[in-house]
Amino acid sequence: MPGLDRDTPTPTDIRLHQRSRQLEIAFSDGSHFMLPCEFLRVYSPSAEVRGHGVGQEILQTGKREVAITALEPVGNYALKLVFSDGHDSGLYSWDYLYLLGEQQEALWAEYLRRLAAEGASRDEETPRAAPTGGCGSGHCGHH
Repeated sequence: MPGLDRDTPTPTDIRLHQRSRQLEIAFSDGSHFMLPCEFLRVYSPSAEVRGHGVGQEILQTGKREVAITALEPVGNYALKLVFSDGHDSGLYSWDYLYLLGEQQEALWAEYLRRLAAEGASRDEETPRAAPTGGCGSGHCGHH
């Protein structure tokens, strides 16, 4: 989590829009950001997502439909976001939320590039049904 910089603007208004699944944040410097829940989820500051060091980030997939189910203030410096997929371990400092807002376009493009590079999807994967007429893979012991 980025540190708390005394020069970072602080939120003046925070609104969760359930229908559009966006978090709207206005800051003291006049900046205003609309941050989609999916974007906030895939860029969670938690160790579960970021790993424990550079290069250990874990690509989040299947989060297109994720929503925020609760916002919990943490002192005067952060929000804890609770997501519909059960994820709730990241603390979003004002600094980090501001950074996400300022860099949203570039970060989103990078996320989409990483998904494409790994052949992953923003949509949840549905379990694949076994092929009919046998195992089809040759790994079931029948071949």
